[in-house]
Amino acid sequence: MDAELRERVERAAETHALFNALKHDGDADVGAVMGPLMGENPDFRPHGDAIPGVVAPVVGRVNEMDTDEKRTRLTELAPDRVDELDADDDGEEHTLPDLSNADAHETIRMRAAPNPNGPWHIGHARMPAVIGTYKQRYDGEFVVRFDDTDPETKRPDLDAYDAILDDIDYLGFEPDAVVTASDRVETYYDHARDLIDAGGAYTCSCPQAAFSDLKNAGEACPHRDKSTEETHEEFDAMVAGDYSSGEMVLRVRTDIEHKNPALRDWVAFRIIDTPHPRAAAADYRCWPMLDFQSGVDDHLLGITHIIRGIDLQDSAKRQRFVYDYFDWEYPEVIHWGHVNVDAYDVTLSTSTLKAKIDAGDLDGWDDPRAPTLASLRRRGIRGEAVVGAMIELGTSTSNVDLSMSSVYAKNRDLVDDESDRCFFVRDGVEKPVIAGPTAGEPPVHPDHEDRGRRHIPVAGAVLVEPDDVPPNGQRVWLKGYGCVRHTRDAFEFTGDDIDVVRDGDVDVIHWVPADGSVLVRMRTMDGDVTGLAEPGFADRDVDDVLQFERVGFVRVDEVAEDGAVSGDESVVYFAHP
Repeated sequence: MDAELRERVERAAETHALFNALKHDGDADVGAVMGPLMGENPDFRPHGDAIPGVVAPVVGRVNEMDTDEKRTRLTELAPDRVDELDADDDGEEHTLPDLSNADAHETIRMRAAPNPNGPWHIGHARMPAVIGTYKQRYDGEFVVRFDDTDPETKRPDLDAYDAILDDIDYLGFEPDAVVTASDRVETYYDHARDLIDAGGAYTCSCPQAAFSDLKNAGEACPHRDKSTEETHEEFDAMVAGDYSSGEMVLRVRTDIEHKNPALRDWVAFRIIDTPHPRAAAADYRCWPMLDFQSGVDDHLLGITHIIRGIDLQDSAKRQRFVYDYFDWEYPEVIHWGHVNVDAYDVTLSTSTLKAKIDAGDLDGWDDPRAPTLASLRRRGIRGEAVVGAMIELGTSTSNVDLSMSSVYAKNRDLVDDESDRCFFVRDGVEKPVIAGPTAGEPPVHPDHEDRGRRHIPVAGAVLVEPDDVPPNGQRVWLKGYGCVRHTRDAFEFTGDDIDVVRDGDVDVIHWVPADGSVLVRMRTMDGDVTGLAEPGFADRDVDDVLQFERVGFVRVDEVAEDGAVSGDESVVYFAHP
């Protein structure tokens, strides 16, 4: 290592050591310094064997400084890293605004209120990501409430309840309470009766079209002035199941001349003849509409702040009529726009995804082509990466675009350092190897020489990808093996050193031995790809995340007992480049 390079290594190592020590309020660690040092300086990697010997004394000198000396020195070397430390120390999430009137509440309590008609797609992650982040900021509480009081048009899927809780766990959050609305029907009945007593509701048997005409004209229906006793009697008959669907509803008495017709005497309860799929709720026929059920629950559960789509502004206005009758204080509300997600051909719609699964167009909710959290999890993408990308969207009332490249970048930061490397060749072209070593020895991880090297026998011939075969007479560097020249339809070992790569004369490619490699099917968003992985892949475990060099990160889904060329295939799911 020449003097100039040594000086660069020492300066970079000192910066990372100072930052590491100050961030963790303790001594710097050589291993923790080596990772970012080598990652940010690819030209250091050819000297990987020598660099730890340069870094160790630097770390030792840093650890002899006191905190003030470390901070002063880091300010001299890299003032931006001091700013980064200070930003970390203030503990604020600057991409989300502070909650309004937060100081007025002893405990901030927010809710995610999914309809359990299927597992979550990517867009659903925004709500728990933001609520979970606010919970952490304010030391608040996170309630999950399953709004499942429509057993017909948004029919619940019995598997979705647990699947959604699994999705929340995948994102890194644990609810403080889980509530199921269909368990609370009697509570809604009680509040309906109280609302009737307060003069806030009446039963109505007008045909829907007829009432719509009256409502749009600002005229009251003939049932609006019926007595409280008659309303109670008819509502009890609704609860008893004496009416069929469409025969009778309970309406909230609002302002029949309100400037917004959508707020005029809206329906609070209706009859649904389709039984609920949950056995505990199957006998109910009189069901609350979402605006009534949700409004009552938000009050009874002590919700202080609600986040909902900008298209649901009328919901808050409808519910305020009920709150006024009961003299309740309405929670703070944040309205936001929808999330549009790129990179997928499938619409972000639970019903659309279910239809594609039922039709066989998708293998299931965790098909790599499906824009679902189950798919991301199976591909090896961390929930933390999804949350980070969602938080960056903020809470704008405008529609926002989520680029999957943002999720991938965050996930790459999370998994790169711990992901071992592996070779995987698609559509392999076989080339005999003339002379040269009998095996290649690429590093397990280029930034962590302490993890050792992979031993890959050449066995007389290698497979490379078609686009990597150089023209006849040209050289190529087989990574971890050395330089070869393409000649006589074979690779002839040349013995050139790494300088031919650094000089830009020779490309570096990956490879696998023609004999003993492992048959692997890689499942991707664009379909399945079959190829061969280096022999050591057979020792991997399910759920390992690897980097197939020059291909991308994958999660190991299945390792076949006999993974040789003639054996069964192993399976990985592609995460991202």
